[in-house]
Amino acid sequence: MSTDLLSAPTELEIGGNIQEYIWNWENQQVRVVYETLGNGSPVLLLPAFSTVSMRSEMAGIAKLLSPYLQTFAVDFPGFGDSSRLPFDYQPAIYQQFLEDFITSVCNQPIAVVAAGHSSAYVLKLAQKRPNLFSRIVLIAPTWRGPLPTMGLSRDTATSGKNLIRTPIIGQLLYKLNTLPSFLSWMYSRHVYVNTSKLTPDFIQHKWRNTQKPGARYAPAAFVTGNLDAVHSQSQFLELVSGLAIPLMVIIGESSPPKSRAEMDAVAALHNVIDVKLPGTLGMHEEYPHEVFAAIAPFLRAI
Repeated sequence: MSTDLLSAPTELEIGGNIQEYIWNWENQQVRVVYETLGNGSPVLLLPAFSTVSMRSEMAGIAKLLSPYLQTFAVDFPGFGDSSRLPFDYQPAIYQQFLEDFITSVCNQPIAVVAAGHSSAYVLKLAQKRPNLFSRIVLIAPTWRGPLPTMGLSRDTATSGKNLIRTPIIGQLLYKLNTLPSFLSWMYSRHVYVNTSKLTPDFIQHKWRNTQKPGARYAPAAFVTGNLDAVHSQSQFLELVSGLAIPLMVIIGESSPPKSRAEMDAVAALHNVIDVKLPGTLGMHEEYPHEVFAAIAPFLRAI
């Protein structure tokens, strides 16, 4: 089911029709917020998983695509305006959610634009149910969480996740890692290239998103690698190489070296249309016009 919700758009938001989808996971109701804009063939916009993940990071792309397509931008469970229940967040949650959301809400088959870590979930679902998709765009695709990318073992990272889930110490650690000053540093380090775009209003918009009740549970799982849908480069490449659906991959020219090497390996596969553009891991939000120019002809071919 879905219901309309009152929208109060700002320049940082999409400004579309905000709705909710009530999803059930293990006998608990999860309120999922999504937003539609435009008319025409449907395209699903999936934000990147991160501490500040929310649908509004797809605002620029949604606004540019909306004259030609109907865009669906979603807040994943545990992020954005969706329910932030204290689940032990695991890949199975998001794999099932994505399948249920597409089959329940979206007209099929649907095109999808997935940023960052959501890429592997799309690829796994496309392998399972290829009839759900018409075309796929992956923007700065990643498959490994930040702490495992930095070299931490999965056992150590999982211990960190469990610590962040604790009532007092976990709340303090989360607060320290979501201070506006820390968010600004994080964005300037590997999310945005042009730091002049990191205005006080922008950082406050992100910070407010991190301060909602239950906000720490899902981001803790992402940062520690517990939302990694695959666990090796070979698994990720196998998902891509086995795909029969038209696929475009957008690579940020300034992506961190490890992430860039992973993206280049994907781009080298025979069935991939690859485009290199300015930006890094947040290029879908920082450079929406450039991304739109690259993906619009591909998507409008559906």
